[in-house]
Amino acid sequence: MTLQEKEVKETKAQRVERIKKEKDGLDVLADILRYAKTGEEVDPEDIDRFKWYGLYTQNKNLQGDDTKTYYMLRIKIEQGFLTTDQLLEVAKISKEFARDTADVTTRQDIQLHWVDIKDLPEIFLRLEKVGLNTFSAGDRPRNIVSCPVNGSDANEIEDVRDVVQELNDLYRLNHEFSNLPRKFKIGVGGCNKHCISHEVQDLSFTAVKKDNGKVLFSVAIGGGQASNKRIASHIGYIQRKDIVPLTTAVIRLFNEHGRRDNRAKARLGHLLEKWGEDRFLIELSLLSDISFQEFDNIDFTPYPRRSHFGVIATKEKEYNNIGYALTSGRIGTKIYKLANTLQFYNVKGIAFTTTQNIIIIGVHKSITNVLTETLNEAVSLSTRPSVFQARTLACTGLNFCKLAISETKNLSIDLVKYLSKKFPDFIEPISISVNGCPNACAHPHIVDLGFIGTMVKRGEQRVPGFNLVVGGCLSGVESKFAIKTPVKVTPKELPILIESFILEYDKSLNTDFQTFILEKYSNESNI
Repeated sequence: MTLQEKEVKETKAQRVERIKKEKDGLDVLADILRYAKTGEEVDPEDIDRFKWYGLYTQNKNLQGDDTKTYYMLRIKIEQGFLTTDQLLEVAKISKEFARDTADVTTRQDIQLHWVDIKDLPEIFLRLEKVGLNTFSAGDRPRNIVSCPVNGSDANEIEDVRDVVQELNDLYRLNHEFSNLPRKFKIGVGGCNKHCISHEVQDLSFTAVKKDNGKVLFSVAIGGGQASNKRIASHIGYIQRKDIVPLTTAVIRLFNEHGRRDNRAKARLGHLLEKWGEDRFLIELSLLSDISFQEFDNIDFTPYPRRSHFGVIATKEKEYNNIGYALTSGRIGTKIYKLANTLQFYNVKGIAFTTTQNIIIIGVHKSITNVLTETLNEAVSLSTRPSVFQARTLACTGLNFCKLAISETKNLSIDLVKYLSKKFPDFIEPISISVNGCPNACAHPHIVDLGFIGTMVKRGEQRVPGFNLVVGGCLSGVESKFAIKTPVKVTPKELPILIESFILEYDKSLNTDFQTFILEKYSNESNI
């Protein structure tokens, strides 16, 4: 088939399926190394396969006259945890090959920018030497999210590190699971704060201690955002030993029956909607032979209270964990100094949260105060962040993402500074998400104030801006997605809009911001 014939005859889904059939994404590594060595032009279809190794071509928005193709490289951080040695190596790679860029993602990974393909062999080798890899994307299981203080938190329900490790080992370079209909997102949580956002994962397992003291895992399936906007269905409880075989059975079911003719309808939630829960559970039972205990609608921690900040007690009495806010996950200019500081104080490592924040793991009590002060002074990290610092998310945005309409990272950092200065004593846990496009990478549909990139008309011009959605919250079966409003703002108008909301809220009789903002737009939509 000629290129012209492909362009005329193929839909997007058909093209992707053909590309995967002709060469598995996991088999593109040799091509990456060849392109790096020879400097030859990269086949566009190989560029699509590069995703299987965490590589995406980046927007040329910041390149000026530089016409070279640069890449975003996503480093997979299994369990969301890095030792200090691993963090230092990532910091060195960031400094040497990525212009001091590094962003924490909502799946606990790290993304670097400005990566030149010629440097990839050296980068891959250096990552491998410290036990890291980039096998985190493509139509396959993505990085498995889990509680960042897994195994060390004194108040956790269950240590699930071994389960997460077993799942990672099973799917890492397994060709059986490398050509799914679409990406597949898994979460496994043993945290008493339910911090993994299990309600929007394709498949998740949440530890629950029953009245008899026994720990079971609540299974939720079919969650998602963007085109797959769906709160996961809680289908019952299983035992710990059943997590890995059930996950494999669900993925195999999805792989066989998920849609491959329409990328927008190809997630597990779409299959669940098509079949209905009863048929899905019957098919799953036939494939897995795992029995479920009936789900009893237990209460899960509401989204605003799912964070880990400040000094956190650990199971080892002589050690603490320390949680810090990291606005929008941007850590690049801080990562090298942070790594050196953590090595100097001999801590165990660092963990990343699903809300783009960080936790220092294994800090001896004798140095907890001095380390806290040092990080505050050296890299402007605080254990007592403002509500705006603590709960503001942002996606990659226009500067680097080819899909983005609006810039996000710098805007969110400036937004947090603006609001923290305007309202230094405000304590209501408002959650904010700034997204460059409708793909929901920074989870705008599950926060109080979600901003989604769109073009905005001002006078005779259309400029990049945002559409406002409000009132999203995760809370188990009581979860709800944000509602769309008619409000559209430019980047300059966005901080002033939020300021007006807070001022109006303070004058209202409402006792929480979410109720206020939902009532405001429910009432206005009825006028």
